[in-house]
Formats: sequence, C-alpha cells, structure tokens
Amino acid sequence: MGLLPSHVTPAAGQPRRRPAVERIACWSARHRKIAVAGWLAFVAAAFVLSHFMPASHVQQYDPGNAGTAEQELTQLNVVSPPTETVLITVRHGAQGAAGALAADVHSAADQVVRALTATHGAATGIRAPYRPGGGSLVSANRQAALVTFDVGGPNSKADSTVLTDLAATARVQAQYPRLLVREAGSASTDRVANALLGHDFHQAEFSSVPLTLILLIGVFGALIAAGIPVLLAGTAVTAAVSLLSIPGQWLPVSTGSSEIVLVIGMAVGVDYSLFYLRREREERVAGNSQQTSLRIAAATSGKAIVVSGVTVMISLAGLFLTGIDLFTGLSVGTIMVVGVAVLGSLTFLPAILSWLGPWADRGRVPWLGRRLTSAKSSTLWTGLARRVVGKPLAWGGIAIAALLALSTPALGMHIGNPSVDLPGNLGVVRVLDQIQHEFPGRPAPAQVVVTGADLAGQPMRAAVAALEARATAAGPVRGPIEASPVAGGRALVVQVPLAGNGSDAASDNALLTLENKTLPATIGRVPGASFAVTGHTADSYDTDSTLDSRAPLVLGVVAGLAFLVLMAAFRSVTIPLVSIALNLLSVGAAYGLVTFIFQDGHLQGLLGFTSFGALVPWVPLFTFVLLFGLSMDYHVFILSRIREIWSGGVRPADAVVQGIGSSAGVVTSAAVIMVAVFSIFATLSMIDVKMLGVGLAAAVLVDATVVRGIILPAALALLGERAWYLPRWLGWLPGRSLACERHHASEAVPGGPAEADEPVLVGAVAD
Repeated sequence: MGLLPSHVTPAAGQPRRRPAVERIACWSARHRKIAVAGWLAFVAAAFVLSHFMPASHVQQYDPGNAGTAEQELTQLNVVSPPTETVLITVRHGAQGAAGALAADVHSAADQVVRALTATHGAATGIRAPYRPGGGSLVSANRQAALVTFDVGGPNSKADSTVLTDLAATARVQAQYPRLLVREAGSASTDRVANALLGHDFHQAEFSSVPLTLILLIGVFGALIAAGIPVLLAGTAVTAAVSLLSIPGQWLPVSTGSSEIVLVIGMAVGVDYSLFYLRREREERVAGNSQQTSLRIAAATSGKAIVVSGVTVMISLAGLFLTGIDLFTGLSVGTIMVVGVAVLGSLTFLPAILSWLGPWADRGRVPWLGRRLTSAKSSTLWTGLARRVVGKPLAWGGIAIAALLALSTPALGMHIGNPSVDLPGNLGVVRVLDQIQHEFPGRPAPAQVVVTGADLAGQPMRAAVAALEARATAAGPVRGPIEASPVAGGRALVVQVPLAGNGSDAASDNALLTLENKTLPATIGRVPGASFAVTGHTADSYDTDSTLDSRAPLVLGVVAGLAFLVLMAAFRSVTIPLVSIALNLLSVGAAYGLVTFIFQDGHLQGLLGFTSFGALVPWVPLFTFVLLFGLSMDYHVFILSRIREIWSGGVRPADAVVQGIGSSAGVVTSAAVIMVAVFSIFATLSMIDVKMLGVGLAAAVLVDATVVRGIILPAALALLGERAWYLPRWLGWLPGRSLACERHHASEAVPGGPAEADEPVLVGAVAD
C-alpha cells in the first residue's frame, strides 16, 4: 500500500463509497421529517426520563488519606452532623468600660445557649464558652466568645433546620445592641452556596441564549438562520443535562456540573452549527443546488466537526486518570454534551436545513446585509495571511514572543483553596473570617478517624491524653482536642484544631506534623489501631498532592491521543505536532492571564472577587484539557480547508492564504460567540467558576486570532509540502484525509441526496 499525494486523484474506475458522515447527512436530508422528529423525540425522552430517575446517592470522596477516612465513616454509617458557630463580639465603637462589655459578652453567650437549647432539637451538642472545658472559646481580652453546636435532625434537611438556629441567634442579637451576635458554619454556608448556585445556573441559562441569539443575528443578518444554532445548542444542552441522571446512578456526578455543561454545550453547539451553515450557504451562493451544498458541507465541515468533537471528548476523558471524584461529574457532563452536539450536527442540522431550504434566509435584518451568506473571502484575514506567508519568521516570531510574554505570570502560579469558595462580601464569609482571626484553627479542625479493637480501653485513652498533651496554643497542633466514639464504639473521631486558616502553608505544615509525627507517636502506638485524617485542610492538601502527581500523566495521555486522532484525520505526522504546540501556546497565555488577575489580585473590583493568593487546584488542569479539545474546533476547520485547497493542486503558500481567507472569518465569528458565552462565567458568584470563565474566554480569543491568524500560517509557510508528510510505513492507518475536494463532492448524481450512497471519486489516499 503506497501513499499518494493528496492532490492526485485515483484513476478512473476506482469508485469509493461516500464517507459515513456524508451518508448520514444525506439520509437525514432525504428523510428530514423523520430526522427532525427523531431528534426532538430524543430530547423530550431524555427530559422525561430525568424526572423518573431516582436522585443520585453516589458519595463523592476526596483522594488520599482524606478520602480513606471519609469512606470508613460511610461504611460505618456515620454521618457527621453539620457544625455551626455563633460568634459574640463587641461592636466596633461600642461605649462602655471593658469590664462591662466583657460582662455583656458573657451574658449574651449564656442567652445564645438557652435560645439554642429551646429550639427542640434543631441544635444539639452545644458547647458553651463559660462552662467547664470552654475556656478556649473565650478570647484572651474577654471581648469575644464562641458557642458551637451541631445542627439537629436529618442531615438532608440541615439547610432548612439551620433557619431555626439562625432565628434564635437573631433574637439574642436584638437584646444586645452593643454586641455583634452572628452565626456561620457548614449548614448556613451550604444554604448560601446552594442558593447562589441556583441563581447562577438560572442567570447563565437566561443570559447565554439571548446573548448567543443576538450575536448570531449579527453574524448571519437573518433571524431564522440565527435561530438554527441556538436551537441545536439548546436542545443538545437539554438532552445532556437530562441524561446526566443516568451516569449519576453509578458515578459521583454533582449538581454543580450543570452550569459548566450548559455554557460549554451552548458554545460548542453554536460553533458546530456555524461551521456547517457557513459551508452550506457558501456552496449555495456559488451556484450549487441545496442537495449538493448539503453534501459538500457534510463532506467537509461535517468531518471537521466529528474530528473536533472526538478530540474534545478524548481530552476530557483524560481527567478520569486523576482518580479525583471532583472531575467525574465535570468530565461526564461535558463529554455527553459535546457528543450530543456532534450527533445533532450530523443528523438534525442537515435535516432542518433541507426542510427550511430558502426559508433559512428569511427574516433578514436589512442593515446587516448578507453576512455569512457571501462566498467571498475575508479581505482582512486574506491580507494578513499574505503578509505572514511572505515573512513567516518575522510575523511568527513576534506573535510567539507576545504569547510567551503573556504566559510569564504563570511561572509563579500557586495552587491552593480559599477557606470558603464564596464571594467575600457575603455575611457568612465575613463571620468565618473573623472567627478565624479571633480563634485560629476553629473553622477547620482536622478529623482523625480511628478504627481498631478496644477503642475504649486504657491504651487508647492514654494515647488520646498524650495527643492532648502535645497540643499548644502557638504550636501546629492546638486544642481543645475532642474524642467521640461513633458507630457503637466501632470507631473514634478525634477533632484536632490546626494552626493557620485551614488552607494556607501553616495549615498544611500542621497537617503534616499531625499525620507524620504526632499521631504515629500517640494513637499509632496503640496495638491494632489505625487512623486516617480528613477535614477541610486534609481534603485540600490531598487533592493538591494528587493533582501534582497525576497532572503529567493526564497531559501526556491527552496530547498523545490527540496526536493519533489528528494524524489519522489529516494523514500527517507534522500537523499533529504543530497543533499540539499551538494549543500549548494558547493554554500558556490563558494561564498567565488567570494568574495575573486572580492570584496577583488585579481587576478584583471589576470582576467582583477577593484574591486569596492562589488558583483553585482543579481549574488549571480542567482548563488545559478543555482548551486542548476546544481549540481543535478552529484548528481542524481551518486546516481541513487549507488541505482541501492544496489537494486541488494549489501551491502550499497560496493554499494557506486562500484557506485562511475563506475560513478565518467564520472562525472569528464563532470565537466571538464562544468568548461571550464563556464570559458569562466571569459574572457568576464562585471564584473558581470566574477563573474558568476568564481563562477559557481569553484562550479562545487568542487562539482564534493570534494563533490561527498569524502563527499557524507562518508555521505552514515554513513547512511547505512537509506539513502534509506521512511516512509510507504509516499508510495503513485507518481513516481518510479530511480533504474532500469540492469539485469531487459536487460531482453528484442527479438524484441528489437520495442517491448519497453512490460511489464517488475522492483523491486522498489509495487503499
């Protein structure tokens, strides 16, 4: 088997069956009513099914020792109740002697205890500051005190039960105008977070569709044409979000995944539609029939959509290699929405276009002109590409230097978690910050889960006492240390306050001291006893450590699989290497910008966040794999057009100029829409979602302009014919080139799509 140059057409009499993508599109166009009805029925069935599926009860565990401790508690049917803390402090500027104010704090703390006790079970395990053993709950100057308790009742109803506790605290506040009596904790924070998540999801839902539609009207200049991508993307998102209930029966898919599925689904659905519509309309303007135009669009843009979608899904699947449950829901949801969008592009899109016919151009907005209906190349991008190809080293070198400079802040990137992933202006966050300031270590104590035989025996009691003896007010391990038997004495949970704020270096060092020195020297000496540490600090540290160790594996596998897909698609070993290098430039620029904004604290007022001096651990890795896939949308679309032109016998440099000119315009339009949709993330409440939105929007913008408009044509001009090189010994690779020459695809038999299975000559690779 030998490799033929792609511009050489196989000899006559060598028929080739049309590619599956083209046959599917032609069948859908021929049976348009069935295809459209089937797609809508699929979306409706997914929506209905989600309402009958039971809610997911798959527990999400953290990696490492923290996850081990959580699983042990689950196996023992131990559910730790949410803890709440009431902080009583002297109001700033309050009048009165220090002794009188301290007496007010004492009195208010007693009142809080009585009010919580009277809630009939809404508060349990109340720990009072002015009773035996509560000395650590009173500040050194006697101007602040804590009352801690567990939220009573079922944990599933804690968000509503805590309202009773908050009301009791508010009644005490009304009695002491010189004091601040405020409550914060797990249940109240979860209540606020869930409310914000719901608000953010609806905001993203109601913002993304109108914004996308407005931008598409500007792109197409016609209402009906603009509505087609929104219809495809909206139905794809509806189906994917609904279908998440199925894997949620076996995998830890969190409800927070829906936000990301929504925005990413809208972005890729619109992208795929734009690529398809642009080519179909371009062919119609060029004089081809509706049937032939759909066939050419399927054979070119349809193939590019498939390759792009497969690359995105492969990239996202790499996240499973981390072994972190947090990524499971994100990966499954985004893979599903991309897959559904690809399916809709291959079936629903050609069917609806065939059904609408010329009606797709109706509803024209007069002052916007014909927009993407024109077959003309972009004057701007053609002129830029011609200049770049003329001096590729100069243009490419300047562009690469600019992106490397933009990436520079990423060299100082730090990974960490905020103490609370909520906006800093919320009352509950301010209370938690003040608790941390007044009583370091209180908001995030480590939980040591101890298992073994005879946990109530003398050796274990002595070990706990030895642990308490090692706790100091200024050391890494602090008091008070509380040990509670659980599961009928089958396990022991020891609460150990740590130094730091729960997520800084001091807390990490305290955790390591506890795990590696203090616990082995105390509880670890009890025969048959084992321990594992969980809690906020342990969760964050173990997640960060796992990411550090697994990230290189994920990056390598994702890049390797993407290389294989692109090599099979373009039948070239050079193009995949160039693609990976360009993607890394885009990701590096995004990392640098996100580090500059969120870690270094720029634009805090504009974006509405408070920097905590680091990036949330999951954001950089998720940004990489998602961008690595999404950037292939534009890369595959432009490269397939360049190769198509080159396959017709055009010189490589001229093919680059023509390919960029004819495709960069629609890529820019798609990028503007994707940037706008991703920018919605930046308006939401959670700082990690803001980071993701800014990073994705910046990378897509850079990718679709600087990278694809300057660096890509510069690289292809320097490579020339070598860009499409494939060694003869790799000629056995499956798949054919994405190049499906227009003049071959347009050589349709008179029957049009109804005869889509007729043989066609395609000069790509000889079998």
